Amino acid sequence: MKLWSKGLEPDKMIEEFTVGNDRELDLRLARYDVIGSIAHIRMLESIGLLKKEELDVLVKNLNDILAIIDKGDFKIAEGVEDIHSQIEFMLTERLGDIGKKIHSGRSRNDQVLVDLKLFMRDELRHIASATERLFGRLQSLSEQYKDTLMPGYTHLQIAMPSSFGLWFGAYAESLVDDMRVLEAAYDITNQNPLGSAAGYGSSFPLDRKRTTDLLEFGDLHYNVVAAQMSRGKTERAISFAISAIASTLGHFAMDVCMFMCQNFGFVSFPDELTTGSSIMPHKKNPDVFEIMRGKCNRLQSVSNEIALLTANLPLGYNRDLQLLKDILFPATASLIDCLDMCDFMLQHIRVNRDILNDPKYDYLFTVEDVNRMVLSGTPFREAYRTVGIQVNNGEYKPTKTVNHTHIGSIGNLCNDKIADKMKHIAAKFK
Repeated sequence: MKLWSKGLEPDKMIEEFTVGNDRELDLRLARYDVIGSIAHIRMLESIGLLKKEELDVLVKNLNDILAIIDKGDFKIAEGVEDIHSQIEFMLTERLGDIGKKIHSGRSRNDQVLVDLKLFMRDELRHIASATERLFGRLQSLSEQYKDTLMPGYTHLQIAMPSSFGLWFGAYAESLVDDMRVLEAAYDITNQNPLGSAAGYGSSFPLDRKRTTDLLEFGDLHYNVVAAQMSRGKTERAISFAISAIASTLGHFAMDVCMFMCQNFGFVSFPDELTTGSSIMPHKKNPDVFEIMRGKCNRLQSVSNEIALLTANLPLGYNRDLQLLKDILFPATASLIDCLDMCDFMLQHIRVNRDILNDPKYDYLFTVEDVNRMVLSGTPFREAYRTVGIQVNNGEYKPTKTVNHTHIGSIGNLCNDKIADKMKHIAAKFK
């Protein structure tokens, strides 16, 4: 049974190839299809295409279907093409011809588009919430360990003193920038395409402003062709946001893997949060962060996959766009999973507070001692040469004190300022 059927069914092999796993993916859109349909028929009633009593009975039955969906009991029957068909057929079975009226002034193109927009808007809110939670965890750890020094590196060589407060705080602020990208994707997503029909509007006097208000979209896709063109473009914008967060998270996962190894020994986790070796009894492997790093690297490829899928499509709807769900739906779930797992692991992280007692880290303080001499009146080049000669001759003895006070340094992390930035951005998702 298909909404577009004219009495001739397609070849079964053709149908299986073109539908793919779309029916399974569509189940995630079911509740949004009902919500979009309720807004659409409320608008139809307001312009005289439905009677008040017809609207009331349609809304009641659509809400009944929504309850079935929310209980997890909704299924697409054998032979029914997709969720849109299933919901309309369920209404028709219950109400007869009244159920057939919900599609007036609407194409499956803008019906799918509004479902996707509503779904992706919620997914972006979930991602924002998970990102904000991880941000809070990193900031809390930054404050907790703001006075605990650790080595800083450039070129993977011992460079200058850092602190765990600085390290945790750096990733917290990086997530603020990622949230700005997510906010941009949210703004692109949060525009109403309903009423664009198949991409060229309708001869019915549709009130598109009304459906925009009912569905709480931030704005409209005004041009009906532009509305259809937003499919693919919206997903691409979301993929860039996913990639930004995944890049930060993957980078952090790499740091943790490195800092857990015995050559560093900066951080550790309880045994039950690590894995072992089948042959080496001493091993405690950072498998969680290795899997996280791998998943985040894969997530950064999503934007390229979407770009290639949509790069050379002609104007209007093309069936290729169906494959976007195969790419994006698992990606949002995977990113949220990684964010939540990182937050969970960081609840149990153990920090080595005595790293700098090892003499191999003495050279971290050469710049501190050069600067100390400069502050006492010695020209910088002379101070640099003096300390350099001490190092080369094996005579250097570090002072091992740090006095950084400028904005964003070890002694002035400005976590409150960074929290304000995140608070301002996060509020837009609520």
